[in-house]
Amino acid sequence: MRIVVDAMGSDRCPEPDVAGGLLAAREYGVEIIFVGDEKIVGPVLAPHASDHLSVKLVHAPEVISMEDRGLALALKAKRLQPKTSMAVGIDLIKRGEAEAFVTAGNTGGGVATAYFRLGTLPGVERAALAPVFPTQKGTCVILDIGANPDCKPENLLQFAVMGSIYAEQVRQVKQPRVGLLSNGEEAGKGNQLVREVYPLLAASGLNFIGNVESKEVIGGEADVVVTDGFTGNIMLKTSEAVAGLILETMRQKIKSASVFAKLGGLLVKPALQSLRQMLDPSEEGAAPLLGVNGLVFIGHGRSDAQAIKNAVRVAHHAVEVNVLNSIRDEIARSLSPAARPERSLTSVQP
Repeated sequence: MRIVVDAMGSDRCPEPDVAGGLLAAREYGVEIIFVGDEKIVGPVLAPHASDHLSVKLVHAPEVISMEDRGLALALKAKRLQPKTSMAVGIDLIKRGEAEAFVTAGNTGGGVATAYFRLGTLPGVERAALAPVFPTQKGTCVILDIGANPDCKPENLLQFAVMGSIYAEQVRQVKQPRVGLLSNGEEAGKGNQLVREVYPLLAASGLNFIGNVESKEVIGGEADVVVTDGFTGNIMLKTSEAVAGLILETMRQKIKSASVFAKLGGLLVKPALQSLRQMLDPSEEGAAPLLGVNGLVFIGHGRSDAQAIKNAVRVAHHAVEVNVLNSIRDEIARSLSPAARPERSLTSVQP
């Protein structure tokens, strides 16, 4: 199995990207293809030439940086002759020279490059970022969390199908419960988009449990949660910030407390470490970009070597279970004209 790692992706590239790829090659026995500037990546990779790992470097002289926006980003993503590490890496997937691509680079750049160079699966209009979110009962997949700020009802239906397949195949959840993120549990709650999506999901054949509020998501009442990228991104970033605030506040309170409180802090330290690990995005490493015609995983810019290694692990498992073909088949089956529910004004909840 061949996994492409964008060596120019993370904020501190290429050191964590290369280190994480090497860890993955050693632990999972996969071939790692690094893409990046030979002058920058080569010296970092050279000391490991005698490690007898299955790794190689493909030259890519340019990067899509965090400063790239709008037309400049689109031109780099669409360029016929690829020069950026993202374009070179994703083209390896397109040509069948590797099975998955992992990057910790510019999220918008990763989405745009995958969209322009791979296209979407038949029946899918928009690709969605689908991270795994920790809950009180385990985890859930939330999509979209940023690739599509504006969505149509049909987009969320497609997200639900793809997320359900991913949860079942990769997360090994039987009959995943699909929830629609809203401001109330009742079918009539939500903005116009939510109200129009509800009957589509109810008639989809998925294990749709209705609207879910944020508290139900965190409580673990759903295995897959669908929403537009604007709402999903706010929820994700707010949750990460609140989790960080709670952990840091507890640490500071214990640090500045009495001796007895500090002793108590030592007793709860293992529990706090376990909580920190559960909330750490590096444990999953990267989120899949579901809907493009290839396996693409996008991680945080602040990813360290452990996060990159875990991203490769997730990508490796997705390849093993053939999730891309499963999504392709289910989209073709459930979203064909014969299976697609008819929309009408009377079917939309008031």
